[in-house]
Order: sequence, then structure tokens, then C-alpha cells
Amino acid sequence: MVASSIARSRWGIDLYWIPLGAGGSGFVSLNGRIYEMFAAMQARRRPLEIYHTALEVHIPEGRYVVETMWPRPDDEVDSRGVVLEGDVWGPVLGKSRIFRYEVRCWRDGVLPDAGAAVGGPQRVSDGTGHALSLLAAVHSVPHLLWGRDELGTGEMWNSNSVISWLLVQSGVPMHPIRPPLRGRAPGWDAGIAVAAVGASGESGMVAR
Repeated sequence: MVASSIARSRWGIDLYWIPLGAGGSGFVSLNGRIYEMFAAMQARRRPLEIYHTALEVHIPEGRYVVETMWPRPDDEVDSRGVVLEGDVWGPVLGKSRIFRYEVRCWRDGVLPDAGAAVGGPQRVSDGTGHALSLLAAVHSVPHLLWGRDELGTGEMWNSNSVISWLLVQSGVPMHPIRPPLRGRAPGWDAGIAVAAVGASGESGMVAR
């Protein structure tokens, strides 16, 4: 979690640690638990609680929900501030919306599972500086396959990767940010690694 020493003001960035499947998505929850079971076996440790991350960004112009979701619920992407869509696992599967993910930057948007977040909203940056930088960076999120490690970071790209990538890009200090006790957020380190090397502009990725 984030150190509590950051004084909360009206403007800033709040991070939510949401248990995977908190919204009742059995499909997502099952996939996450299977993944964590195999990851734990490989690392010779006990399985941990898996978290999905999301942000609320507060600036004078309004409140924005920044979140990456899979599967895409319908084709009404404009109604929820979708700025990027991508394939899950591969372009063939991505022909179906069930295997499409979307990155949202939704003004006055809804974060359905906010109430399930462990510890509630965690303030990771105060003021408008980082917040404005993050909102600008949303339109440059790398267009990568969900569930794959295309750039060789050692970890798959997913919703947590997008959130950590955005925080790094906006200049938010990352060292105080930790998942809840006995939990982890798969993909988090991938986002940090990709942001560190500026891969969004150097990898030659093809739009999908």
C-alpha cells in the first residue's frame, strides 16, 4: 500500500487495490486463480491474493476513472471513455469482443468494485501535476497483447501493467506503492519495466 504520510487534498491520484473477481466475474476470477496457482508452484510458495488495480484522477476540470477491463462488455465504447482497445492472448481470439480489453479514461465514470478495494482509495500523488501528466499519457499506452510478454520483461502485460506504466510515465514515486499484505498484482512490474525503457515509442509495435 501507500505510505499514509501523503496529505490528502482535493486534487490528486487515488489507487484502488481490488480483489480479482470482486464484481462477481467468475470467469476472470477463475482464470486469475489458475494463473496464480501455477505461478506459486513454479516459485515454490503459497498462492497469494490477486489484485486488480484502478485509478481515480481528480483535477479541477473533473474526476476521471482510469481502468483497463476485460472482456469488453459491448460496442458502446464512447459511453465509458475508452481510449484504447487490444487483443487478449492473440489477434485471432481478439476478433471476438470476449477476448478484447479496453483502456478507459472516463470522466465522471463508474468504478463498480470501488467498495471492495482493500483499504479504500490510496492517495499516491497530491496536487494536479502528476494527475495532469497521467491523463495526457493515457493516449500513449502501449498497444500490447494482454496475457503475453511481447517485450521480454519477464511478466505478462495486463490491466495492472497499464496502471503502473501510467504512474511511472506521470512521475509518481513508485517505491512506496505496495499491494496489500499477502497479495500481489501480476503484470505490475511489466508496466514499470516497459515505462523505464520507453518501449511505447521504440518497439515498432503494430496496431491491432
